[in-house]
Amino acid sequence: MRHYPSNSPEAMGRLVALTLMADGAIDASELKQLDHKDTIRRLGLNESSFDILIHELCDDMLTSAQRTPAGQLELDVEHIDLLLAEVGHPLLQKQVLRMMLDIVNADHKLSGSEAVLVAEAMKFWGIDLHEVADSSIPSLRLRTQVRHEPAHA
Repeated sequence: MRHYPSNSPEAMGRLVALTLMADGAIDASELKQLDHKDTIRRLGLNESSFDILIHELCDDMLTSAQRTPAGQLELDVEHIDLLLAEVGHPLLQKQVLRMMLDIVNADHKLSGSEAVLVAEAMKFWGIDLHEVADSSIPSLRLRTQVRHEPAHA
């Protein structure tokens, strides 16, 4: 799997793209949810750059994922954790997890692989479900401020 800079729009966008594909297909209701919530723009991406992320993820999945008996590609927990580790800021983690939850809830069906992905994100980042309620997360507009904070030694 390729690496993106920590807390970058690409690192966060890849997790959103992975969520879209977690159940084996990108559903129209999930795409409508992306538009409705203006998710791509809120990530700091545009549609073209998000499409590139999806293609790169597909390429990476072909080399890194395992094929299920049904022929579907799945990432193991270790690979998922590597992707999750690229989003280290707690506020960004909550914002991305909220986006992931919006996507898996868009079609009103939770597949096993969607549940595994969301549960692993919650476990890896140490986030409880109540922490990602829409009203409890500051706007992603803060992301720009967070990314430009000076590093503390």
